[in-house]
Amino acid sequence: MLKKVLIANRGEIAMRILRGCSDLGIESVAVYSNADRLSTYVRKAAEAHHIGPPPVSESYLRGDKLIDIALNCGADGIHPGYGLLAENADFAQAAIDAGLTWIGPPPEAIAMMGDKTIARDAMTQAGVPVVPGSPKGLSDEELQAIAPEIGYPLLVKAAAGGGGKGMRAVHAPEELAAALRMARNEAKAAFGDNQVYLERLLIGARHVEVQILADAHGNVIHLGERECSIQRRHQKLIEESPSPAVNSVLRERMGAVAIAAARAANYVSAGTVEFLLDQNGSFYFLEMNTRLQVEHPVTEMVTGVDIVKEMLRIAAGRRMSHKQKDIQLKGWAIECRILAEDAFNNFIPSIGQITGLSLPTGGGVRVDSGVYYNMEVSPYYDSLLAKLVTHGGTRAESILRMRRALDEFTLTGVKTTIPFHIKMMNHARFQAGQLDTNFLDNHFSMDDDPSLKYAKVAAAAAALVAHRHSKEAILLHQGGPSPWRLYGRREALDRRLK
Repeated sequence: MLKKVLIANRGEIAMRILRGCSDLGIESVAVYSNADRLSTYVRKAAEAHHIGPPPVSESYLRGDKLIDIALNCGADGIHPGYGLLAENADFAQAAIDAGLTWIGPPPEAIAMMGDKTIARDAMTQAGVPVVPGSPKGLSDEELQAIAPEIGYPLLVKAAAGGGGKGMRAVHAPEELAAALRMARNEAKAAFGDNQVYLERLLIGARHVEVQILADAHGNVIHLGERECSIQRRHQKLIEESPSPAVNSVLRERMGAVAIAAARAANYVSAGTVEFLLDQNGSFYFLEMNTRLQVEHPVTEMVTGVDIVKEMLRIAAGRRMSHKQKDIQLKGWAIECRILAEDAFNNFIPSIGQITGLSLPTGGGVRVDSGVYYNMEVSPYYDSLLAKLVTHGGTRAESILRMRRALDEFTLTGVKTTIPFHIKMMNHARFQAGQLDTNFLDNHFSMDDDPSLKYAKVAAAAAALVAHRHSKEAILLHQGGPSPWRLYGRREALDRRLK
């Protein structure tokens, strides 16, 4: 096995990988920017090294620094987590060339699946069903000419990258020129590549993905599916396993296709094959994520497979611990992404200091988190604070457990998506499993519940109370009036008001 692994990431995923390493007796090495110097993962790692100032371009994206640190501290492997450099084929190859073990798929697989049009071509040749679309490398004029053949509505998508960046929905021909311009600009800014392609937009489709594991000995298995249809701006908010729309027969069909996709890419390690599932039960290849997914905990909860530990075993050249016949889905798991975003204000990011924190506990509750009391939520990084996961014998039980866990989850100082998740768990269509990727646009609003309109009033009142208490503390520190005198004044004022 590996002896020492550098974690080329931060936040909750760094903590998750650290725990996986610890469970296998592997020392973990953390890296941190100025903004992350007090983070939990930094304090829990066997050793930690400063990597630069807060901007990721000067710290976590400096692959040369990461490799130098790994070599100098005696690490024999690098785990990239997700995001940042996780799907950077050049970084993976540089780590391998430096003599380090890359805990992820081969650089060639990363490169193949990182270019969405090359991936589509490879999947078509492998017999994997693909959403109709265009090749990359076409000019705007050529794309406008081919669009009617693909059919409206359609999506303009960046050929490189993912995560919803460089993506625009187009419902009519007159919208296409502007969508192409905006998608190219966004793709260039996000990925350094402005190439885009067109893909038919499937209305009412679900986003369903299949987790796969593959080792270097030719073994490939799938771990069932995850439902990821609750999204805003193409970013997932809630995931669950299994999917309410997938039965055992469809699961095996999708699993077999996902395995075929992995074999076509000569894949090794953990990966996810994403599909669009239409209302008729037909499914189409969307893309393959060549990394550990944010939502991997729900699969772990229902299968009992520790995906991070399997990645470490596979990277060390060992066979997987499981065969396909061993994989049985037990119960139901749901994950809510707790983001530092204002759900009442179009999910705009929220920054500030965490002034109060209490995490939920109890049976069937898991919290993957990197947050801590007094932590500064900065504008430099992704807004993900924690992943709240519940597991129950049935979907209904998992939802009820999630409602309880959300009620117990206290995080103050910044706005979070907890109110959104509470409302979603109480939504009749969600409870019935009637989901699609346009759920939030067509069936949900944070403003349609009158009781939620008082949330801002309550927050303002809480802020006033906190302000009054802080003023009283200053007076006491400066030798001001006693708390008894202040209490008497408030009582007198209350009587006058009555």
